[in-house]
Amino acid sequence: MSANLLSYVGWTFLPNMVTGWVQTIYYGIAIRAGDPKPQPGSATYNKHRRRIHILVISAYLLYTIYEADWEIRRAGDFYQDLGLTPDVEDREIKTRFRRLAALYHPDKASSDETRQTSETYFVHLKLAQETLLDPTKRFAYDRFGPDITQWRHCSSVRDYVLVGVQSIAPYYAAGALFMVILGVLGYLEWGRYWRYFSLISLLTFELHTITRPYFPPLTAAAITPVLKTLTNHPPLLPFQQLLLARKIVLTLFIAFSQLGPLLQQQQQQQQRSSRGRAVMEQQQQQQQQQLNRLDQLAQNVEAEANGLLGLEMTPFAEDERAAKDLQARMTQWLVENRIRVEPEVRDAVGRVLARRRAGVEAGAKGEGMGDDSIDNT
Repeated sequence: MSANLLSYVGWTFLPNMVTGWVQTIYYGIAIRAGDPKPQPGSATYNKHRRRIHILVISAYLLYTIYEADWEIRRAGDFYQDLGLTPDVEDREIKTRFRRLAALYHPDKASSDETRQTSETYFVHLKLAQETLLDPTKRFAYDRFGPDITQWRHCSSVRDYVLVGVQSIAPYYAAGALFMVILGVLGYLEWGRYWRYFSLISLLTFELHTITRPYFPPLTAAAITPVLKTLTNHPPLLPFQQLLLARKIVLTLFIAFSQLGPLLQQQQQQQQRSSRGRAVMEQQQQQQQQQLNRLDQLAQNVEAEANGLLGLEMTPFAEDERAAKDLQARMTQWLVENRIRVEPEVRDAVGRVLARRRAGVEAGAKGEGMGDDSIDNT
């Protein structure tokens, strides 16, 4: 119980603490000396921290499941205590008990201390033998564990199943009530569907396991053979599978509560990026449309100007001399207009006029006499 409590308490601070350590180590390895590191609060720093935090929570989730499995295997069961497998026959149970009784009988102890230990162990072995030799108790033990040895007034499979259902009902009722209350208060919004789905699936799996005369088909046909082939993991009894499933579901609930905000932030950031790209594309399209309209307007204006120019040039169409004279005058007008506009040209003209006319102050900036001269020119 204390180990489980410490495991749950660890969820409150260990992921955040380990995330900080991992991020510091990551920056120390990935970023060369002298290069700037992302500052806390920056977009890059927050992105790295969010991703590392998700990895840390996932790793701690797997570790918690492994720890629960290790605790179950360390606690053992009647079959392991007798050195037998769950599919053992009654004759093998009796034979194995007689061998162990010959080794651990209290009468064979050499001192009072070892006698007490041997007596306790011998009583445990005798209880295991009696439980496994009784078909009804064996059925109940496989599905509810060693607690059935304390259940009184149970003489049939139906009695054990009813007592077992009564013992697990508060667990699921409290879990459902807890989820509903937190949902009403606005918590556990992320993954609400998966939480209810996990709780209902666990309840269905447990009811199917405790009411069937055979072991769960999924674990018996798939999980147990794989574990037996790849590792030395002993086969789990139905009650051990249920204990592990409860621990997994509870751990998933805690992991969801911590992963939810992180994944929501990532989704919101992706949505903002998508909206930003969409707005940028829309702005580019609008700008392109405006440019197209301006280009079309410029072409229309140019066409109208050419048309008006053609109309103005109509009187000179048959008089080549007049057209050339008009062209020369327009050229002169453009040159004079250019001279008036450009300060450098005005300065140059002013300096020339200053050299020609003694006593006249040169208008370096087109002032005084220079302006009149330029205009007359």
